Amino acid sequence: MVDTKVTLSGIELDNPIIPASGTFGFGYEFAELYDINVLGTFSFKGTTKDARFGNPTPRIAECESGLINSVGLQNPGVEKVKAQELPKLKKCFSKPVMANVSGFSVEDYAYTCQMLNDEEQIGWFEVNISCPNVHGGGLAFGTSAKNAELVTKAVKAVTNKPVYIKLSPNVTDITEIAKACEAAGADGISLINTLLGMRIDLKTKKPVVANKMGGFSGPAIFPVALRMVYQCYEAVKIPIIGMGGVSTAEDVVEMMLAGATAVEVGAANLVNPFASKEIIEDLPRVMEKYKISSLKDIIGGAH
Repeated sequence: MVDTKVTLSGIELDNPIIPASGTFGFGYEFAELYDINVLGTFSFKGTTKDARFGNPTPRIAECESGLINSVGLQNPGVEKVKAQELPKLKKCFSKPVMANVSGFSVEDYAYTCQMLNDEEQIGWFEVNISCPNVHGGGLAFGTSAKNAELVTKAVKAVTNKPVYIKLSPNVTDITEIAKACEAAGADGISLINTLLGMRIDLKTKKPVVANKMGGFSGPAIFPVALRMVYQCYEAVKIPIIGMGGVSTAEDVVEMMLAGATAVEVGAANLVNPFASKEIIEDLPRVMEKYKISSLKDIIGGAH
């Protein structure tokens, strides 16, 4: 009998599979398809201080082995998430959930985390620092070690729950940002967020996505994500949640060997709503094939 359990900042998960924020709504939408309690946990839809309509349409462009999306953090705002979304989720999910938080200023991040801190069902915060810093010229927080540090410190000051900082891959040296987050008190890091990409429509000769560019995700980015997880495992001592193009149980094992304690599944959920469930079901077979008795034992095993 294989052991799929892992521990993420003191909270035990039945398995390391976590549907990624933005690909799983607030969970109850998928609960209509299957019992989502089979998941390790999931990261809910990116939540901001105020409600956001999101970016203009079209927001999606198809690519070879992936897709580009520019949804723009469409969400009802933290107050409605607390009042409406989380009570709905509680009816169908009995495990701690990961709260994904976004913001456009350091104050935004702190406010949203503070608002959600007293929610019993939230086990961890996943803080997305790939947002443009509106007070800093629009450059994403995640592209500056100093800004990453500021956000981490501000969030840690208002919550007693574990804080994972979600890093942008659109940087020269991912380890510099990871180290800054660790030094500022982050409990862990999540990586990678989407790469920046675009498509052009040959008929109209214009960009397909209204925003011109968007986040490129899917199987094509897996080797980049794996490389960055591997690099960060060598650079920091805090746990890593690995993600980026994960679509099979084999990918999960590979991510864990690179250094991930848990693994998020993103774009695959948009292609096949049962993707995360099927990966969980296939994990024991893959573990037996590669003579792995416990997933905890292989974390960072490739180093």
